[in-house]
Amino acid sequence: MQIVGYDTGASGDGAPALLVSDADSLVREELIMGTELEYTLGQRRCAGTFDGSVHVPCTRPGAPYCDAHASTWICARCTGTCLKDEMDCHEPHAVYLAAFALATFKVGVTREWRLGTRLREQGADRAVHLRTVKDGRIARQLEAEIAERFTDRVRVPTKIRNLNRTVDESAWNDALSAFDPIDSFTFDYGFELDSAPVHETLASGTVVGTQGRVLVLERGGTAYATDMRDLVGYELEAGATNRSLQASLGTF
Repeated sequence: MQIVGYDTGASGDGAPALLVSDADSLVREELIMGTELEYTLGQRRCAGTFDGSVHVPCTRPGAPYCDAHASTWICARCTGTCLKDEMDCHEPHAVYLAAFALATFKVGVTREWRLGTRLREQGADRAVHLRTVKDGRIARQLEAEIAERFTDRVRVPTKIRNLNRTVDESAWNDALSAFDPIDSFTFDYGFELDSAPVHETLASGTVVGTQGRVLVLERGGTAYATDMRDLVGYELEAGATNRSLQASLGTF
């Protein structure tokens, strides 16, 4: 078996899940609170190709994808000058500001109809919809301007480090003072932590919950946080891992 992908559940079409392939079939390992995962991570290799229903395996060692299967979304590098041969983002786009505990604020853009989903995919704690514009080019130009003050990328380790905390109200209000938002959002991912989780890559433990692509597992009295993208490509062996894991101070 191999983990070939993941679903954050942000679209609301189903529970968060790891996508596991045994070459003959594809299984959704749903990450519902209380679910027991009992897998040991084996070798990691290319996760192959996956179109949402059919998985084509690859034996190359590159992980999570080899050179033949790696892809880059060119629009992510756009700042308003289209990098494609022909611009194709001719639909309304939303410009947003997302908040991550404790006080990390990220500007971003997405197609307007995907706004709520995009924010949940990232695991935002709060957000505001700043503007709607007619196409992606204008949205990227606005994003580049706002990015002179706020970041346009938040690394997963930063999110994990503050997963037990809430957004600083004062800092968030200060950040919004220069804007007149169209709408605001507050997200609840269904779990709370007493202390920061330990950042580990593992697939064994009791599911506490997910926030964006971060999976939180409880094992031996310690909460562990795993970036689900870091699991993609690993072969799975049945049975919980027996490797030594760092424990949180709260367990002593």
